[in-house]
Amino acid sequence: MTLTSDRKPGKGNTAVLAINVGLPRPLPGQKREVLSGIVKHPVSDAVFLSFTGMTGDAQADLVHHGGPDKAVCVYDYSRYPALEQLMNRKLDWGACGENLTVEGCAEEDVRIGDVYELGEATVHVSQPRQPCFKLGARYDYKELPVYFQESGYTGFYFRVLQEGEVGPLSIFRRISTDPASMTVLEANRIMHQGKENVEGIQALLAIPALSDSWRQTLMKRLSKLENK
Repeated sequence: MTLTSDRKPGKGNTAVLAINVGLPRPLPGQKREVLSGIVKHPVSDAVFLSFTGMTGDAQADLVHHGGPDKAVCVYDYSRYPALEQLMNRKLDWGACGENLTVEGCAEEDVRIGDVYELGEATVHVSQPRQPCFKLGARYDYKELPVYFQESGYTGFYFRVLQEGEVGPLSIFRRISTDPASMTVLEANRIMHQGKENVEGIQALLAIPALSDSWRQTLMKRLSKLENK
């Protein structure tokens, strides 16, 4: 596997390994037509990152995917080996539909609200990713979204604070974090395993950077719990 950036993953580094884009197209092998932008391919040149995403990238389902809070999907390279073993296949960059294949951004190390410099752009962690059935459909492995949720190794989304060009060799570094905020892994555990954890839900809702979609889901859940 050739790294688009020619960087080799190294412990302790934070780097972009590949920038991946793709347009919606039918997923093969489905009983009915399923359009998805989950199939992405690395690019060698810089692309423009706007408030809603990268040039050359799009989503088919704009109700559940895309938008300012989910402008960039990010996945850490360290999760690839477990997925390759699980599905018994080699994976290329962008295999999980992510726009950025990175290193140094595992879910236990990244917090909601962390701000990163990414090339000319500035980006902000908004929420964990919630993979849908299309990820499993791509590989004919329907249990894959459940694996992501149960492990908590989902990746996450950036919203864009400042637009600009980004490329495989772009500077990528965290420029601010709030130690009192919650990691992506912790947020996943509350969303998927701690559904009756009122204190945890309240703590997650208290994070200003949390996306609107997660906020709405958690507020509805909290209301039901409080009215039991």
